[in-house]
Amino acid sequence: MPEFLHSYVLDRKGGRRVIEHGDISGWSPDQGILWLHLDVNDEASRDWLEEESGLPASIADALLAGETRPRSHIGESGSLLVLRGVNTNPGGDPEDMVSVRVWIERDRIISTRRRRLLSVQDLRAELEDGEGPASSGEFLTMLIARLADRIGDFVNDIEERIGHIEDLGVHEGPAQLRQSITELRRQVASVRRFLAPQRDALDRLYRHSGSLLSESETHDLREEADRLTRYLEDIDLARERLLVLQEEMLALMAQEQNTRMYVLSVVAAVFLPLTFITGLLGMNVGGLPGLENPNGFVVSAVTMVVSAIVLLVFFRWKKWL
Repeated sequence: MPEFLHSYVLDRKGGRRVIEHGDISGWSPDQGILWLHLDVNDEASRDWLEEESGLPASIADALLAGETRPRSHIGESGSLLVLRGVNTNPGGDPEDMVSVRVWIERDRIISTRRRRLLSVQDLRAELEDGEGPASSGEFLTMLIARLADRIGDFVNDIEERIGHIEDLGVHEGPAQLRQSITELRRQVASVRRFLAPQRDALDRLYRHSGSLLSESETHDLREEADRLTRYLEDIDLARERLLVLQEEMLALMAQEQNTRMYVLSVVAAVFLPLTFITGLLGMNVGGLPGLENPNGFVVSAVTMVVSAIVLLVFFRWKKWL
């Protein structure tokens, strides 16, 4: 027996009733809107979708597909929509976006998933409270809105974390700062990968939905597509801010390195004449001045000190120090 995660008949007033597996074959549109939500990891559910759902083979294959990008397909009897939502499951990575596939007709909805998507749970909770969708088109717009809500929460969290790095980044070590920026850029890139095609899928759906959506539902869907576009623009801005932060970090590291190299160069320049004098006087050959003079060491030391002072004065005069 297939594992229906949710098998409901929507009463077109915001509520629902559970329908048992044995009663599904006897369902008719006058009873309400049928919503079946399946876990395609279950072999029996896969068999039901392919053999008993009555869907065309291409639609069943799309509902059972593994990894796929967001898209929409408008057919004569219904529409197929593949969407992605932020992974807000406990212990999950937000950028590891979870997919939900929906085949929607005027009186029947079949959705599938491989991992739990909390936006679907939100929709179920609203149905249990009697505040759910009253039509299949409203079901679709409410599901998309719940997905967009969590995407918006993710975008806001990314912006807050970037602001924190911008405010306190200078006080963090380069290694920690680099790790934070790299992690954020990875998350932003992963989410943007699916947001752009999802926006295009929604745009195509509300433009060519035909009789599936009412005028108000088409308007709501267009608003959700616009909201997703704003989130996509925010993601692009976040990516640019991260790029600027990374460039500033690299410039700061280069400046610190140049400062250290500059100090080392000054020290080397100061010791260069001293090294020359000690090397010259340290040769094991005859005729070196001061060998027989008891004050030879003092004269050499004074010469080296004077040479160092002259170089330091020269550096100060040239404003190199």
